[in-house]
Amino acid sequence: MKNLIVLFSVATMAFGCFSSQGLPVKQVENTAEKPAAPKKMDGDIIPGKNNTKSDLDHSEWNILLKKYVANNGDVDYKGFKNEAEKLNTYVSYLENQKPTESWSVNKQLAYFINVYNANTIKLIIDNYPLKSIKDISSPWIKDRFKIGDKDFSLAGLENGVLRKMNEPRIHFAINCASTSCPKLLNEAYTEANVMDLMEKATKEFINNTSKNKLSKNSAKISEIFKWYKSDFTENGSVIDYINMYSNTQINADTSVDYIEYDWSLNDQN
Repeated sequence: MKNLIVLFSVATMAFGCFSSQGLPVKQVENTAEKPAAPKKMDGDIIPGKNNTKSDLDHSEWNILLKKYVANNGDVDYKGFKNEAEKLNTYVSYLENQKPTESWSVNKQLAYFINVYNANTIKLIIDNYPLKSIKDISSPWIKDRFKIGDKDFSLAGLENGVLRKMNEPRIHFAINCASTSCPKLLNEAYTEANVMDLMEKATKEFINNTSKNKLSKNSAKISEIFKWYKSDFTENGSVIDYINMYSNTQINADTSVDYIEYDWSLNDQN
């Protein structure tokens, strides 16, 4: 319960409580309306507008994700633990790739999302076996990794950096290692695919009937929409935001209820 209270407090704090620590954080422009979906091409991912080849190498992370994350997002933490050296090498690589003003917003988003997710996996396997991330002391607010020479916590990265990028879809891209979280994709975010993968993750989460129960006159939704409400209501209501992605359109005057969050580990085992 203590960790749950801490998480809720962290999620609802003003952005000013967290610092980007001098990182040149860029903002996504014009998120007021969801863009029309481009036509689907071969494969699961739709080529994005930004197909620039990035000098950041997320290939090792991509390999690990494909090996140890199921299509439904469940994670083989034992497998990750067996290859902890490769994961730690990737985390160290990220720590040494400090963002600069020359980075595009897509490059920053992909980098910060991967930093968050890789360090969450590292946190779990460093303490594995366990039943919940909340079994770990101060999992979100303790400084656990660096970006350049600055120390960050998971909450600091989320609230001090990612939430300041004017992109609510980040909440469906980062994963907190729990059953009720948006699923961890088994593909690394990159400068070229980040917008498409966030779009995919958002739509899949909102239409997942175990995470949100939606009908024309009923909306039982994830507590993510309560904790981070201000991120989803800049251009309308929470229902307005959900309706941009939902296969079921909810009436605007529908009252909202929240589904209790399941903090059990999203473990394949």
